[in-house]
Amino acid sequence: MVRKINTSEKLRTTLPLGDTDSCRLVDGAGDDLPGIFLDDFAGRRLLSTTAPTLSPELKDWAISLAPSITTYWKHLDQQAREAPSLVAGTELTEPFEIHETGVRYLASFQAGYSQGIFLDQRENRIRVRDRCQAGDTVLNTFAYTGTFSVCAALSGATTTTLDLSQPYLDWARENMLLNRIDAQSQHFCRGDTFHWLRRFARQNRRFTGIVLDPPTFSRDHGGKVFRAEKHYGELVSLAAACLAPGGWLLSTTNCRRLPDHGFRRMVAEALPSHVRLESHPMPPDFTGDPYLKTLLVET
Repeated sequence: MVRKINTSEKLRTTLPLGDTDSCRLVDGAGDDLPGIFLDDFAGRRLLSTTAPTLSPELKDWAISLAPSITTYWKHLDQQAREAPSLVAGTELTEPFEIHETGVRYLASFQAGYSQGIFLDQRENRIRVRDRCQAGDTVLNTFAYTGTFSVCAALSGATTTTLDLSQPYLDWARENMLLNRIDAQSQHFCRGDTFHWLRRFARQNRRFTGIVLDPPTFSRDHGGKVFRAEKHYGELVSLAAACLAPGGWLLSTTNCRRLPDHGFRRMVAEALPSHVRLESHPMPPDFTGDPYLKTLLVET
């Protein structure tokens, strides 16, 4: 097992990741290590397993890397969603900085089940940054810590970062400041995405680009449930009503219950027939199950 991990990690050094210090080193079955996933966050390791306990072999391997490399472990359990626990090395009590294609973000192993950035969205963040320019307006829905907003703002766009959680919006501001973006020049909006999309449409407020990266399941304050495999099309339809002429929509989901063809059909049926849909694969360090689906919609 350790030999396979070392081989997988060595292969990642050959990938064209640019000015990036955080990536996936082991991607389960894609690296002949089913149920085992290893992410590097600027020299800090996050080992995730589908098994509910960490095997002695993996624990010994993590200990062998210490003290120079800190390793945390997380059980991949969507029900419990517990924060990672320290296996070996120095405890990380504060957020720390990582770099991705020259952009700076704060990550944390103390913030719960997720660490502040989804590494599988790296190339989508690049796409947003490449598409934006001064004068653009970009709405980032379900924004989490605002990484898409940072990329858009770095290219000169004025962003609206929308999320239900005030702590995540505060984190997004910190990510802006880390990249020397004047957070006062950007907009932050706390609330339900469906509510705000309807409100923006009524106000005739239009955006050059909109990012849709919803959770696979959520429930708003009123108890209304969102399931990506059932309701993603409704989300796309609401977002399309807020697009400026010639605007773009980045639609993405990690819902494993929604196959590629079903996702494409759902998005296409929610849009006018003349739009162009361009699909994109996952980043090259994600060699296993291609669970993340991405469609770039151009109107």
